[in-house]
Amino acid sequence: MASSTLKPGVPVTLQELEPSSEMFKQGASLRVTGILHSYDVDSAVAVIQDGSARLKVDTQHLRDISFRSSSTYQFIGELLIQPNSDATLQARVGRNVDGLDLNLYQQSLIIRRQHEAKLLCSRRA
Repeated sequence: MASSTLKPGVPVTLQELEPSSEMFKQGASLRVTGILHSYDVDSAVAVIQDGSARLKVDTQHLRDISFRSSSTYQFIGELLIQPNSDATLQARVGRNVDGLDLNLYQQSLIIRRQHEAKLLCSRRA
């Protein structure tokens, strides 16, 4: 029997998810955060945004989550990229994170990446 491994969602900002980004890969396991712009009940597709960046999120596999426009949500899932570079996150986890300061969160991601890079360099030495 084949074993499938569930990868952790790498935290990224919506601005980083553009076709030229190293994070923009088919099947990449990501954690994204943004404000709910719209939600289509029939297709279970949410659109979140952060500044001018937007991302579609397929929420069909999520349970016990209610969506409120202008609330802040965080999703973990896999990135599905269409041939025209249109991306959708297939969410496996979702939660409301109202009260999260998005600017402070983005600053923490920068510090985290700096720390991880420093750790990687020290392990190589």
